[in-house]
Amino acid sequence: MQERGLAAYIAELVGTLFLVFFITAVGVLYISVGDSAQFGSDYAVLGLVYGFILMVLIIGIGMASGGHFNPAITLGAAMMKKIAPVDAAIYMLAQLSGGVLGALLTKGLLEDEGRASNWGAATVSPLLGGASQGAIVEGLGTFLLVLTVLAVALGIKAKKEWAPLAIGLTFAAIGMVFGPLTGASVNPARWFGPALVATDFSDAWVYIIGPIVGSLLAFLFYKFVIAKGDAEEETSVAPGTQN
Repeated sequence: MQERGLAAYIAELVGTLFLVFFITAVGVLYISVGDSAQFGSDYAVLGLVYGFILMVLIIGIGMASGGHFNPAITLGAAMMKKIAPVDAAIYMLAQLSGGVLGALLTKGLLEDEGRASNWGAATVSPLLGGASQGAIVEGLGTFLLVLTVLAVALGIKAKKEWAPLAIGLTFAAIGMVFGPLTGASVNPARWFGPALVATDFSDAWVYIIGPIVGSLLAFLFYKFVIAKGDAEEETSVAPGTQN
């Protein structure tokens, strides 16, 4: 279990700050919510920005902390015993703080334009049947994201050189498909920052319970399906038969 320190905590705060700022800023600029919006909704742009910024942050800042920037991912890493519980708790506090600072930056730069969309706050779309369906969407998105992190960055056969790209592409796909439904938060820190700045905590449980359940299910799926399959594959190869 890797020991963490002040540099890692600062990296998580700063990384989450930039992640939330880019996500909320692109939401303000490219999602039409009223007469004050300058552009029509473009979830392809939103998804690409989601993926690009996360990939850049993992490569650039993640070397100092592991590049979580999301309490749901930290929860998954803690269950994998890749981070100590105390460090995980500090990571989450840093991420929540970074989320607030990122949302404040969006509000400070896009005051009038951002007011119409509550500065990028995530909301459950009327396209869904209600908050329960929103929680399912958030859980599914978090499941995919956390499972990708566990498999390519933290797992038995992790391919860390591909991790930033794989994680970024997964987040991009989540943004494109789930963005119109819930804002594709899949990250309690991304939800909390704009919600606090906009003082809008409606359907809060959707953005807390959904990601927690999604992260837990991702860990269980990795442990009992992917990791078990990898272990069985290794034991099925007799010693001395590999080329």
